[in-house]
Amino acid sequence: MQIVRRPVPHLSFCFVFAVMIMSTACKEEAGSMPAPPVAQVEVVTVQTQTVPDEPEFIGQAEASRPVEIRSQVTGLLKAVLYPEGRDVKKGDRLYQIDPVPFKAVAASAKAKIAQAEARVVQAKQNLARVKPLLAEQAVSQKDVDDAVAEELSAHAALAGAQADLMKAQFDLDNTLITAPITGLIERSRYYEGRLVSAQTDLLTTIHRVDPMYVVVNVPETFILKRRRDIEAKRITHPGVYQLRGRLTLMDGTVYPQEGVLDLLEPGLRTETSSRQTRITFPNPTRTLLPGQFVKVRFTGDTKTDAILVPQRAVLQGPQGPFVFVIDQDEKVQIRGVVASDWRGDQWLIDTGLKQGDRVVVNGMMKIGPGAPVKAVPWSQTKPSATESTPAIPQS
Repeated sequence: MQIVRRPVPHLSFCFVFAVMIMSTACKEEAGSMPAPPVAQVEVVTVQTQTVPDEPEFIGQAEASRPVEIRSQVTGLLKAVLYPEGRDVKKGDRLYQIDPVPFKAVAASAKAKIAQAEARVVQAKQNLARVKPLLAEQAVSQKDVDDAVAEELSAHAALAGAQADLMKAQFDLDNTLITAPITGLIERSRYYEGRLVSAQTDLLTTIHRVDPMYVVVNVPETFILKRRRDIEAKRITHPGVYQLRGRLTLMDGTVYPQEGVLDLLEPGLRTETSSRQTRITFPNPTRTLLPGQFVKVRFTGDTKTDAILVPQRAVLQGPQGPFVFVIDQDEKVQIRGVVASDWRGDQWLIDTGLKQGDRVVVNGMMKIGPGAPVKAVPWSQTKPSATESTPAIPQS
């Protein structure tokens, strides 16, 4: 008996119908899903203001008076009289050169003065004798002239002897070497028994460290830009010698004393293309030492129409620093900026922003270029743990 299989058309129809129903249901479900919500961001509205313009440079401290100590006479060094590396006061004894040879020279000069004085007396007496005799024609005119010349020669010899004594006394006095200023003294380069040459051998150096100089080399590029800003009235400048200086030590300590700019070299240093500036700081506690490196912030200039934005609003990208700005259509734009200085928790923006721009401060992780957003004023609350910390712009 042969079994004949017949097609079952109603099953195929049921399957196709079921697929159509499921497809229709999926479309209806997709159409009924709500649109994603618009991200909310916090913004600050840019306002221009006048702020201090205080550029900072690295400077090096140096003594306001480094004084080299040399002997005025050639002689044998007999004693070193000061404690090395300490404070010395003006007039303190430093070195003793053997004075015996110089005492002998001074004594000889005094004897020559006595001889010259005796000669002057004799010459005066001779002149006094011959003058009356000339009237009686008992002596010739030549005898009188010789007596006058002898007196003048005696006076000249006396003056020469007195000069020799002055030089001998000067040398004798300089066998004792004293401190010409108050300051810190270095170790001695020579000790007892050394023959030192006059004005040649350097014995030691005294550094006057109160006040103290701090020397700063200002780059030529900064000088040119500052000049353009002053001419364009972007910076108010009171004058070079009205500027002041504030110091920060390398450990971050702020130096309490304010300095005064007292020297601006007239030309550039060719090896560094910079202009040297000197600021004088009081240094009563010896905090600053010669050779010490410090950070110097110049004060006195002000910047008009300055723009400050929170530091966390400035991000670092492949092309440099940028911020997110909300345009009139409530959409996000990327704006490249130049951030020149950090003022507390804010960046000073040189270019890239203008007054009235709305800069995103919070919510940057939820947005991208061209995305619609809802902008609300920044509440200045502490950022959440999920909010990333913006990178510091690189100069």
